[in-house]
Amino acid sequence: MSKISHIQSGSITSPKGFKASGIKCGLKASGSLDMALIFSEKDAVCAGAFTSNLFAAAPVQWCRNKLSTSPFAQAVIINSGNANACTGEQGYKNALEMAKHTAKFLNISHDHVFVASTGRIGVQMPMDKIRDGIESASKNLSAKGGHDSALAIMTTDTKPKETAVSFQIDGNTVTLAGMVKGAGMIAPSMNTHPHATMLCFITTDANVSPEFLSSALNDAVENSFNKISVDGDMSTNDTVIVLANGMSGTAMLKGNCEDSKMFADALKAVTSDLARKIVMDGEGATKFVTVEVNGASTLQDAKKCAMAIANSLLCKTAWFGGDPNWGRVIAAAGYSGASFDPDKVNLFYDREQVVRDGGDAGAKEQDLADIIRKKEFTVRLDLNSGAHGFTAWTSDISYEYVKINADYHT
Repeated sequence: MSKISHIQSGSITSPKGFKASGIKCGLKASGSLDMALIFSEKDAVCAGAFTSNLFAAAPVQWCRNKLSTSPFAQAVIINSGNANACTGEQGYKNALEMAKHTAKFLNISHDHVFVASTGRIGVQMPMDKIRDGIESASKNLSAKGGHDSALAIMTTDTKPKETAVSFQIDGNTVTLAGMVKGAGMIAPSMNTHPHATMLCFITTDANVSPEFLSSALNDAVENSFNKISVDGDMSTNDTVIVLANGMSGTAMLKGNCEDSKMFADALKAVTSDLARKIVMDGEGATKFVTVEVNGASTLQDAKKCAMAIANSLLCKTAWFGGDPNWGRVIAAAGYSGASFDPDKVNLFYDREQVVRDGGDAGAKEQDLADIIRKKEFTVRLDLNSGAHGFTAWTSDISYEYVKINADYHT
């Protein structure tokens, strides 16, 4: 089995046949880059995962509809500074126009164009700026445009988030790359089936069947983006889109061989790396916290428990302050809705046992405080009620988080 290798300074254009651009179209008062375009030279198999928020934004609605009619696409047009969410029928017409305008300049069908937006909710898109921006983004497409596109999708992010990996199949190099934006309003719950935002775009030159790509993305999302939380708020615009153009020259992967497993593992490596980067760049975050729940009677109980702890404001503020207050962790587990015997619960900070059989394990307060003051640590809860587990990635909540979100207006 080939080894998956990380590509230094990789970008969304690292796979063969992809171009991108990042330009200014005037949506951001700061004058920063605010529109990105990703383009595949060949028609690509595609898959997507989207927010389960009932107020799904117009671009999300367009993407879902597009995927329901065809598993192929060639382009993604993305803007930051306006979410085009809660904008009604006009908002959907604007998303459709973005697809059509992009298609015109790329000489492709508009139903082969995905649309994604992020920014302020409830404001109609300034379509004159959007049209001019799409024209500029199309003219500036380049195999070297990946990094600019990652910059252009940012809102409250402090840095662009990109990653790329490669592996070998029968002497051919297969490459996967991704970029993501998200620092707040992060608590995704996405599904590949139609039903401050996280936007993720993944490109690959792998040759994959539509069914296998959808299945692999579903598994990758569930084991990465769906286990992170910065502030417990689910966006109206959460989107993950993957394009696979087959230009690596390999045989088609259909999910029933070792090469397919390697691709699935590489996709998980990309989504996991990007998910971790979101948490590490969480608005005002100073800590990266792994919440690991083991010994649950069901997977659902394990997830309920882990996410209750990960989203607890009392836990997150204690972590920011370096306070090892384990009572807050236990309380969150208790109200999570998970079923377990409190008298069997054990709790650890890293390897230090904090709670034994539901009570104080006698650990020294200073030792626990030293762990919680670290930039990265693990909170592990053993329920001793079954064989299921779930791991969540989260951050602390700081003064800066309040400031960012009190002042935020795009």
